[in-house]
Amino acid sequence: MIQCRVIVRGRVQGVGFRAATVRQTNRYPGLRGFVRNLADGSVEAVFSGEDSAVRAMVEWCGKGPLFARVESVSSAEEAPDASLPEFQVRRQG
Repeated sequence: MIQCRVIVRGRVQGVGFRAATVRQTNRYPGLRGFVRNLADGSVEAVFSGEDSAVRAMVEWCGKGPLFARVESVSSAEEAPDASLPEFQVRRQG
């Protein structure tokens, strides 16, 4: 089990990025965490689960959905948080 926090910058709000992220996580049963818009126009996501699933989602964030234009992705591993819910969209942070 690993956990990564990801910040995605570019044209990532108003293009369905959060909903597409949730749909993508459905491919990886057991993946936990959240995705949310940030006030600065970026998107934050936390993925927690099997190593291969988390790494696949971090990689996917580098592309995003069809209408997104990802300019940069930063990610950092952190200690897994067992209290994270099933993957969901959260309110803006």
